[in-house]
Amino acid sequence: MKAAVLVFPGSNCDRDLAVAFRAAGADVSMVWHKDMNLPEGVDIVGVPGGFSYGDYLRCGAIAAQSPIMRAVADHATRGGYVLGICNGFQVLCETRLLPGALMRNAGLKFVCKMQRLQVETTDSVYTSGYVAGQQITVPIAHHDGNYVIDDAGLAALRDQDRIAFTYLDNPNGSMVDIAGVLSANRRVLGMMPHPERVVDPAHGGMDGAPLFAGLTAALVAA
Repeated sequence: MKAAVLVFPGSNCDRDLAVAFRAAGADVSMVWHKDMNLPEGVDIVGVPGGFSYGDYLRCGAIAAQSPIMRAVADHATRGGYVLGICNGFQVLCETRLLPGALMRNAGLKFVCKMQRLQVETTDSVYTSGYVAGQQITVPIAHHDGNYVIDDAGLAALRDQDRIAFTYLDNPNGSMVDIAGVLSANRRVLGMMPHPERVVDPAHGGMDGAPLFAGLTAALVAA
């Protein structure tokens, strides 16, 4: 599996994401935000967490206009896989690769802690390594993680089984406890929690490892 991890000014989880991909057996390339093209043969693009462009304007709004995001949008349109984590989720919403938006946390405070999640669907390469209803613990660190979407969009997410993860103790006011959502073709996942930070016993947990292992297994078998 070939993975590309984007790097924006202000990214601070790009190396963590690359390490997680490599630990799952992927060949990883780091891609600068001003590049016009993705590396040849890339299977999945990782849009990492951090504070791209200092979170000026709306979080992810400036990064969404970067040259490389046009290539990412083309990759997704062709059926390629894209994983956006935290700030990456915000970027994917700003590019409309995913529906909805991430707003300021309901408590108006930055939250940084270990967070319990529930796996809502296993019908994706990202969640196939889990069991539906499984509870996992994954760290969060965000100020704008309050997921909002209109009624029609929420109905579509529910009817199409596209809510990937929910919070068990909602830390940010996110609608119906949503922590991660899938695109209509189930190949793009955006999530606020950081699975790349729990892929090694030294991290204090391994609950993120099945996401990357399942992803690798599915793409290698394809």
